[in-house]
Formats: sequence, structure tokens, C-alpha cells
Amino acid sequence: MIRKTIDYTLYLVTDRRWLGERTLWDSVAEAIHGGVTLVQLREKEISSKEYLELAQRVKEVTDRHGIPLIINDRIDIALAVDADGVHVGPEDLSVPLARKLLGAGKIVGASAASLDEALLFQAQGADYLGVGALFPTATKRGTEKVGLEELRGIKSAVHIPVVAIGGINAENATPVMETGVDGVAVVSAIMDQTDIREAARQLLSLLKGAMA
Repeated sequence: MIRKTIDYTLYLVTDRRWLGERTLWDSVAEAIHGGVTLVQLREKEISSKEYLELAQRVKEVTDRHGIPLIINDRIDIALAVDADGVHVGPEDLSVPLARKLLGAGKIVGASAASLDEALLFQAQGADYLGVGALFPTATKRGTEKVGLEELRGIKSAVHIPVVAIGGINAENATPVMETGVDGVAVVSAIMDQTDIREAARQLLSLLKGAMA
């Protein structure tokens, strides 16, 4: 299997807690219409049955628009819906085990909060790194903070794509992109907005401007 070419510029990580009465799949569709280039389904405190049903609905949306879908942590769910890959954190299955279970044709991303972790996960075969948290975030409280200079250093030291994550929004996205990273991962900056499509559109415009 040939792995897809991935555009990491605007990486949406889902969280239904921000959506109110809106459905997750409709919100993901709106975000894609606004320019999201990659989607990670990340839903905690949910049964396996619910997670699978959500993954199937979201996968229909991402497939329809040609956007890759990554599943957070749950390799079984990723396999069940034939997602494009998984993202693993420090408390999840290891990168080598994720690769073994998914195969060479799928994407394996890993969360890194230091240069040592970044180099380790690269050596283990990760396809990309999610580096953070950069700024305070309500999504994952108590996460270790990574400064912009450390982010720049990690990006310079590795040869795989680096995605910045953690409290990134329209106000701080430009200096993040100026570190040379391949993209930013956001949650509330899109999912907590009244107009999801417009929020994604504006954020993507900022990111492209910083990359120019």
C-alpha cells in the first residue's frame, strides 16, 4: 500500500464538548469546507461502540472530501474503519507497536514534549510529531509547555513533519508557523466557534501568510 501525501498545515483535532447541539460529523464537514487539511478523531470518555459509530460517520465525511482521517490512540477503531492512521501519546501504545499493528501503509503520529522524545519517536518510525503544549489549553490540562525556541529546535533536528499543538488560535498562530513547523493542530480555535467554516478559513489564511 502506498501511503497518502499528507498536508499538515491545518490539523483539526475533534472534541464534541465544544459543539453544543451541533453534530460532530457536520462540524467536521464545515471545518473541511473552511480549509482543514487533516482530521484527527479524538474523543475521550466514550464507549468503544460509540467511538466506532462516530468514526464511521466522520470517515464518510473525510472520504467524501478527500481528507485523511487519523484516530487518536484507538488502533482497533482505526483498523475497523480503515482510517489513514493513528496518533499515539505517552500513555498509549508505543510507536513500534502501532506500526506493527497498522502496517507500513498507514500513518503513525506521536506526541513529543522535548527534543529527546522527538528524536526517539523519529528513530522508532513515527511519520510525524505533534509537539506541545505551546500555550495554556483547556483541552488537556497539566500538559508540559514547550516554548517557541524549543519548537524551532525540534523542527531543525528532525527530518519528519512537525505539527505544533496546544492553545493555538488566530492570535498566536503566526509566530508558531514562523518557527518552520509544517502545520498547527487546533481544537477550540475551530470547534468552539459559532461559524466553524469561517474560523477555519481565517486560520488557514493566517497560516499560509506566515509560510509565504
